[in-house]
Amino acid sequence: LPSSLHGDPGAFPVSPAAVRPFRGNSHGPLKGPATARDTERAPVPLNPLGTKETFLVLSLHNKLRSKVQPPAANMQKLEWSEELGRLAGARAASCLEGPAPPPAPQLGWSETLLPASAGGFGAVLELWFAEGQRYDYRTGRCASNATCRHYTQLVWATAGQLGCGRHRCSSPQGPSEAFTCAYSPGGNWEVAGTPILPYKQGPWCSLCTAALSGCFKSWDHSGGLCEVPRNPCRMSCRNSGRLDMSSCQCTCPRGYTGRYCQVRCSGQCLHGRFRKEECSCLCDAGYGGAECGTKIHFPFHACDVRIDSDCFMVSPEADTYYGAKIKCQEKGAMLAQIRNQKVQDILAFYLSRLEMGNRVTDTDFETGNFWIGLTYKTSKASFRWDVGDPSSFTSFAFGQPDNQGFGNCVEMQASAAFNWNDQRCKTRNRYICQFAQEHIALWQRDP
Repeated sequence: LPSSLHGDPGAFPVSPAAVRPFRGNSHGPLKGPATARDTERAPVPLNPLGTKETFLVLSLHNKLRSKVQPPAANMQKLEWSEELGRLAGARAASCLEGPAPPPAPQLGWSETLLPASAGGFGAVLELWFAEGQRYDYRTGRCASNATCRHYTQLVWATAGQLGCGRHRCSSPQGPSEAFTCAYSPGGNWEVAGTPILPYKQGPWCSLCTAALSGCFKSWDHSGGLCEVPRNPCRMSCRNSGRLDMSSCQCTCPRGYTGRYCQVRCSGQCLHGRFRKEECSCLCDAGYGGAECGTKIHFPFHACDVRIDSDCFMVSPEADTYYGAKIKCQEKGAMLAQIRNQKVQDILAFYLSRLEMGNRVTDTDFETGNFWIGLTYKTSKASFRWDVGDPSSFTSFAFGQPDNQGFGNCVEMQASAAFNWNDQRCKTRNRYICQFAQEHIALWQRDP
């Protein structure tokens, strides 16, 4: 730190040459800590705050931080630190004699010694916060040479961790109690003699950092405190789905699908197998419908292109990827599986001739592109055909797939000579249905 940066009392030094340590002023009839000459006490083992008192001290800190005026735009929610609690407890056990021990850099302290009858930590924190009545936020200074340094440390916005301790002391003046709190990072800094303001003014939580983008509010809080968001994905899963925070994706129970598990789907497949990833049925040859319960007769007359005995049909209408998949299945087909360069070349040629003949004109047709049966499965981290097989052959256009717009479904793109592009699944494209050779053979044997 530059030599012009000094720590106001109440904060521990980042560097001994740059800042000076502070021990907070005491309140009540005792004007300072007891000295070795007038203090008689036997060594007492360190007794950290109990669970209940820890909760009360932390909760009251956050409640008071939510009450500052003017409102704070970047006030951070404090979390309890056991390490800081041990440091504060050790400091309190010294009954505040001598300078506080140098802890880790950027650690701030508030401490006071009060008569034992003055009340517990709740009363101490209220006293510290009451110093704010004499604090002028515009100038960053305290009126009439009073101390506001307990207050400014208590409401130092970027402090994120807290640990406190207390200890009963004895002296000729009577029993007293030492209260200490350590904050990390500390506060009460000055630049060239000008105090840095403890927080930024503005609507609550309006200037939280990206890492602290959550806004914590409690029933007894006046305003909000910046915190690590409990749900950084900013989404929730419906119908008892489970949210994976690392991928921001819902794992849906059987019978539901969609990004938020909001779409109910068939839970049974009469003549087919259930696809858990997509919550849909993959029908056996000769059967269609949502539950594969409809017997389909093969429509040979509907083939647009025959390639190695496989039949490909190009839809006259547009639909989303999953809408197209259902439409193909209703015909007893599947979205096209392009497994080699020969099929790719023939389909690309056929689609280009369609485009030249203006047969792709459709008022509901957004792109001029065509869905095929390939999707990106995040659970498998690869593109896979709808039947579940990985894609060994690909024909992606230059620069693709680029996952722009979270495109998990694959289309044949007109502007790229019908090479492939990853696209958002809810885009409305025309689509290509395929009847595979083994499926056609089963139909031909059907009486």
